[in-house]
Amino acid sequence: MPKTRIDGFTISLDGFGAGPGQTLEQPMGIGAEALHAWLLGTRTFQVQVLGGSGGETGPDDDFAARSFEGVGAWVMGRNMFAPSRGPWADDDWRGWWGDEPPYHCDVFVLTNHERASIEMDGGTVFHFVTEGIHAALERARASAGELDVRIGGGTETVQQYLQAGLIDQMHLAVSPILLGAGEHLLDGIDLAACGLTQVEYVPTSAAAHYVLSRGGATE
Repeated sequence: MPKTRIDGFTISLDGFGAGPGQTLEQPMGIGAEALHAWLLGTRTFQVQVLGGSGGETGPDDDFAARSFEGVGAWVMGRNMFAPSRGPWADDDWRGWWGDEPPYHCDVFVLTNHERASIEMDGGTVFHFVTEGIHAALERARASAGELDVRIGGGTETVQQYLQAGLIDQMHLAVSPILLGAGEHLLDGIDLAACGLTQVEYVPTSAAAHYVLSRGGATE
């Protein structure tokens, strides 16, 4: 049965999913790029995201690769798609990922401001949804068919789907750094009340990987 998943969402040891002071130059906030050290050197990131070659294999890469498997559509917040806020003043902005984003499917972007869909190379189409998280998920499920829907960032988007009880499985990577401030993922979130229990734990030198699943099973 298709699932609604969160994969590869990384938080600091003190619980922050993004740092303070997010800008165009520092889209994840001050110091937050270090959160993703476990991911950036993996073969999956180097090949699938950057379109290059090489990269490291091992447990971190295994989680990175799993995060793309069986995904038929994405939902993400505007904060993940663009650095701007308010009405779409710059219609030339087409995301952080160049002409061929790594999604290769429909991506539904949560926003309060209407914008026409954007077709990208490689099959990615960004759709902008103003009706909220349930409408975005309904459209994503219809697009994904028998495949899963992956929920992307930012932190607020993940929190909304968790609080609504809509997540079937979550892979959380805990990076061994301290940010001290920023956007705290689990502030006010009761994961047990969300129906999630831990089913997998894999520590590496770069992150501690936790998989939580509804009903206590990953399948």
